[in-house]
Amino acid sequence: MVNRDFSREKRLLTPRQFKAVFDSPSGKAPGKNVLLLARTNDLDHPRLGLVIGKKSVKLSVERNRLKRLIRDSFRHHQTLLGGLDIVVVARKGLGDLDNPELHQQFEKLWKRLARQQLSPEAKTGIGVSDSPHA
Repeated sequence: MVNRDFSREKRLLTPRQFKAVFDSPSGKAPGKNVLLLARTNDLDHPRLGLVIGKKSVKLSVERNRLKRLIRDSFRHHQTLLGGLDIVVVARKGLGDLDNPELHQQFEKLWKRLARQQLSPEAKTGIGVSDSPHA
């Protein structure tokens, strides 16, 4: 059975780990009211960090709900994500979405990040042209 836990080793814990992702992300996945930044790590599992500030989501109840839902979605999709450090940055309005919308949105974002990880040439533009004269 696949291990779907969210233990300490699957979290970004120190400011240095967050800074590494913010300073040089190898992948980005913008969504509705949210931005996912990713950077490859040298581990065999992904790690998640959440940035959900009071400025973007006012009520603590909503911030905690978002954290729970994002962590749960991450747990279910972590097998897709391989060795990535991922930081989720919340923007204004994310707390207004209901649970099914959030699950659907994050499912798409995880898959987009996984695709970017598998095909880095799609991000850089290498090998995109189909023209024989390019």
